[in-house]
Amino acid sequence: MLVGTVMRKIKSRTWKKQRYFKLQDDCMTIWYKSKKAGNAHSTFSVNDVEAIREGHQSEVLLSIADEFPADRCFTLVFRSRRSNLDLVAESAEEAQSWIKGMRKLIESLENMGEREKLDQWIGDWFKKADKNNDGRMNFKEVQDLLRMMNVDMNEHHALRLFMMADKSQTGSLEDDEFVLFYKMLTEREDILRVFQEYSTDGQKLSQSDLEDFLREEQLERGDVHQHAQQLIEGYEPSDTAKLLKAMTFDGFLMYLGSSEGSIFNPQRRGIFQDMTRPLCHYFISSSHNTYLMEDQLRGQSSVEGYIRALNRGCRCVEVDCWDGANGEPIVYHGHTLTSKILFKDVVNAVLNYAFKVSEYPVILSIENHCCVEQQRVMAQHLNHILGDKLLKSTLEGKVSSRLPSPEDLKGKILVKAKKIGGLEENCNGILGDSFTGLVSDEDEAAEIDEENLHRDSVRRRMKVSLSSVLLFWKWKYGHPDLCPILRFVFLQKSKQRLSKELSDCVVYCKSVHFISFRHSQSHFKFYEVTSFTESKARKHLREAGAEFVCHNSRQLTRIYPTGFRTDSSNFNPQEMWNAGCQIVALNFQTAGEGMDLNDGLFSQNGQCGYVLKPSFMRDNEKRFDPDMPQKRDDYQPVISGQQLPKVNIKKDSIVDPLVRVEIHGVPMDQAKQETRYIENNGFNPVWYDTLHFTIHAPELAIVRFVVEDYDKTSKNDFVGQYTLPLSCMQQGYRHIHLLSRDGTSISPSSLFVHVRIKDLE
Repeated sequence: MLVGTVMRKIKSRTWKKQRYFKLQDDCMTIWYKSKKAGNAHSTFSVNDVEAIREGHQSEVLLSIADEFPADRCFTLVFRSRRSNLDLVAESAEEAQSWIKGMRKLIESLENMGEREKLDQWIGDWFKKADKNNDGRMNFKEVQDLLRMMNVDMNEHHALRLFMMADKSQTGSLEDDEFVLFYKMLTEREDILRVFQEYSTDGQKLSQSDLEDFLREEQLERGDVHQHAQQLIEGYEPSDTAKLLKAMTFDGFLMYLGSSEGSIFNPQRRGIFQDMTRPLCHYFISSSHNTYLMEDQLRGQSSVEGYIRALNRGCRCVEVDCWDGANGEPIVYHGHTLTSKILFKDVVNAVLNYAFKVSEYPVILSIENHCCVEQQRVMAQHLNHILGDKLLKSTLEGKVSSRLPSPEDLKGKILVKAKKIGGLEENCNGILGDSFTGLVSDEDEAAEIDEENLHRDSVRRRMKVSLSSVLLFWKWKYGHPDLCPILRFVFLQKSKQRLSKELSDCVVYCKSVHFISFRHSQSHFKFYEVTSFTESKARKHLREAGAEFVCHNSRQLTRIYPTGFRTDSSNFNPQEMWNAGCQIVALNFQTAGEGMDLNDGLFSQNGQCGYVLKPSFMRDNEKRFDPDMPQKRDDYQPVISGQQLPKVNIKKDSIVDPLVRVEIHGVPMDQAKQETRYIENNGFNPVWYDTLHFTIHAPELAIVRFVVEDYDKTSKNDFVGQYTLPLSCMQQGYRHIHLLSRDGTSISPSSLFVHVRIKDLE
């Protein structure tokens, strides 16, 4: 890798070009020659690579499988939403060198401690600033560095720090001198103040001092004495201090910057919830139009959408099935220009990735538009490819009175779709062997159609602007017959013929049409699943919030975005979780607030894709109304305050940062507050602002921290965010390690906060 290798970069069956790839001396950067306009070469960081797939494990490499053998092919999978890099080496040996080498580099990065990560980051800045690559940094390069680091510093002050660090008095900084300069630049006066408050001698924290800090500030209980010993042993860099059972300021910094000093409670990282309750008692991480990589009109369909969603812990994926050529069902967004993929390729991807990050069940939400013959092909693929992983019958062959639990269904794939008859008829053998039946057609398009036809304003607008819509569509895409708006208007609900073979694949998730909450209660069948568009769900929530919550304590409900979200944008899932809706389907391909909240909720409980709902949402005898949380029996509001003294932001230009803290929860708890902005300091701004929130349903509250670059003339620019459940927040002095818009780490960017949560009398 250090010597370099010529490999083929593959983008399609016809785009295959040779590139020279080389690992740089820092063992962190891959360099390769590219013929892009204006660029002689390109680079990417090893840290950007999430995984390496061997062989033909991408659609692109599968398309050239007849040309290049699997042992020469591999795929670099990047974090966030960046496209994968498909490569073909000249030999199997060269491919293995890169596969094993990349995996080793990724593993070493993942095992890197906080101090090593910081050293690596400092080294990266040094290389960026050292323009002439002489291993030294003159004052001009230091000034450039300060601009890159968002530091607007007085030139005389910068020169004073430079001269203090220049111990060799050569007019330039070498490695150790640069580290000293960096330490002076990043002196944490805010943390030093806390350190000195608890230090008896102002130089170190004795074990007793550290125990006082843990009890009084971090509100720790239990064996604080032993925990203080463990922190000294784990984070104190000085062997002398360790012998004295003390912690220096450097050790204190390392502890507060570690996972133990994070705002997220490490005890809630792993699976800690009861996983033996019925499926309807859990929020389930769910994806909408999983096959789409982009928008809903012309976007690319790809099995990569399923791989990425499942690797993020998603447990319910959507499959829109249509008749395809040669008798093979296809998956795409019907009546649009989105590309098409084979149903069997989707099923294979689900088989390969369903249980890589979570062993709990996966639900295939199938929207079936196929003829009976191709439905039988779908059933064959499900049975043949998934084998024993596909749940084909009730557990132990019996019909119980409630849904099984995630624990009961470990390693199983469930199909959610329309079904002939119910579980009772299937188990009693009432249905014949060769049978087709008529079922109501309740696909998403029909639901959206019904919703829109009841909107007078939409109806009037359609009459007036139908011709202009057709003209616009023809002008933009040249296909007036594929206009999706017409699709929503003219599709009518009808009866659909369903094959028994596909029907038999549905056990605990039978899709049914919703009539009313009263009807659902009197005709209750635990295995039936209803689906609503976001707007119809809001209507039910407004008109009958408590009944909606009660309904969701007995059976599953799926919520999906309205069809007008052709850009694949997302609604706020919190309002649906407030009603206890379990399968709140989002467009995973679209970054933003919706996916931040989804990632935040499911960051707990081992990121397994299942989060237990609060007890007052699981008991159908309790009447929880999200609009009136104070009426529940165990009502206990809390008040929290976040003091936000510090953020470190790595960005090319100097920013004016502010922090917005958002509370997402029941309507009474929805709130946003901001700090003031700090002018021209994106490197180490200090606020000391205190924000207070009163929260009435803390069990449902999610807290989102957003850092923005203030702009008085236009919309603020996004810098970073972090989202987590209030129930997972640690109190005391904590670091918040910021994430990008895509949800990936932007280390070492962080906020330093002080959190207090108190019960109100």
